[in-house]
Amino acid sequence: MTDKLNAEERDILDQFERGELRSVPSLEGEIQAAREAARHTFNKTKRVNLRVSERDFNLAHARAREEGIPYQTLLSSVIHKYLSGRLTEKR
Repeated sequence: MTDKLNAEERDILDQFERGELRSVPSLEGEIQAAREAARHTFNKTKRVNLRVSERDFNLAHARAREEGIPYQTLLSSVIHKYLSGRLTEKR
């Protein structure tokens, strides 16, 4: 089965086998947040046109690719988390 893994999956498996991966402190909370995000994924009600700098646009695309999601979904999630108080400034 390991011969069917792509490079990213192989890297994750290698990290797991080396014992480098750790569970998040609030696993149930993370699962619930993922479920909520999935539930709201197709709950689109309004269209928004937003202008951002080219740099931010490119960063959003790159981060979305890392996460394996469309960049619009990433931006929508960031806005939702910020407005709901779940996204806080790093200090």
